[in-house]
Amino acid sequence: MTRAVSALTARNHLLFWSGAFVLFITFVWAFSAVLLPFVLGLAIAYLLNPMVEYLGNHKIPRGIAALVILGLFFLFVLTILALIMPPLYRETIELAAAVPDYTDKLLTMMNPYIGWLQERFGNGDLAAYQETLQNNIGKALKVSANVLSGIASGGQAFAGFISVMIITPVTAFFMMKDWSLMTQWADNLIPRRSYNTVKTLLEQINQKLAGFVRGQLSIAFALAIIYALALSIAGLKFGFLIGLMAGILSIIPLVGSTIGLLVSVVIAWLQAGEWGYVGIIAAIFMTGQFIEGNFLTPKLLGKSVGLHPLWILFALLAGGNLFGIVGMLLAVPVAATIGVLLGFAIEEYKSSPYYKPKPRPKKKKT
Repeated sequence: MTRAVSALTARNHLLFWSGAFVLFITFVWAFSAVLLPFVLGLAIAYLLNPMVEYLGNHKIPRGIAALVILGLFFLFVLTILALIMPPLYRETIELAAAVPDYTDKLLTMMNPYIGWLQERFGNGDLAAYQETLQNNIGKALKVSANVLSGIASGGQAFAGFISVMIITPVTAFFMMKDWSLMTQWADNLIPRRSYNTVKTLLEQINQKLAGFVRGQLSIAFALAIIYALALSIAGLKFGFLIGLMAGILSIIPLVGSTIGLLVSVVIAWLQAGEWGYVGIIAAIFMTGQFIEGNFLTPKLLGKSVGLHPLWILFALLAGGNLFGIVGMLLAVPVAATIGVLLGFAIEEYKSSPYYKPKPRPKKKKT
């Protein structure tokens, strides 16, 4: 009887949370066009809430603390954008213009393998592939460059940009101001019978999110500065752009540094044609990885359990494919939640009669 009741309770829990997840996905799908400033504001509030809590513990009213922290945060962001946008825009335009020439150089380097390629694709097809490669890569980079110069063009895009600029700070402020009230409201909704279990799961989800949002983002920001400055000082063409992109992609551990290393080594060889210079560029990324592994990660992440890089990559790609930027912002919290719930489900399964072998009946002594 007890086992049947337990199975019924588990089924009810599964139905309830599955229904809640379906409703969440439906809500995001229906309102994804207007959710961006609100989701972005929530992310900023989550990121900055510890600072507001700190000021609140020193008898500063929470509203004033939220306003001060939020103002300093946006001042910092605007300062960073003002510093990086001019060289970023310039190098993006230059890279778009240099792609055809770099493509020709790469194809020239591949001359020893042209015979094999011609046997496989044929003379005409190979020329067509070369032309297509040059045209499409150049167009893609030119489109990326035009995004920076044309962000204010187009009524809908401009309206969306203005809404993000206005609604995001307002949302972040009220979230930070009322964070304790919201968490208390959510705490009161937790079923009392399962309170300890749900509370433990929420703490685990928060630990993973905190490790990623506050830790990994800080690491990515630091690496972006290190790579951009070091590559620029080393004289690598487009080094500032490549360094920033490598740092941003370092949100996913190892991905940014690996892509940045490969792109930088190719550009360095095409630029100088010397293995010594290529070695200098490669050493920059190796030094960055050493700093990350021995200083940044222990300091900013500590022993907190984060999310697996492949799981983060899949979540970001899936979220972006389904819901665009909103999906990418929601991808990590959803991935953390699913990871914790799956771990809990596996532990429950391993402690259930379905997993454990049935005890053998004891033999009666004769």
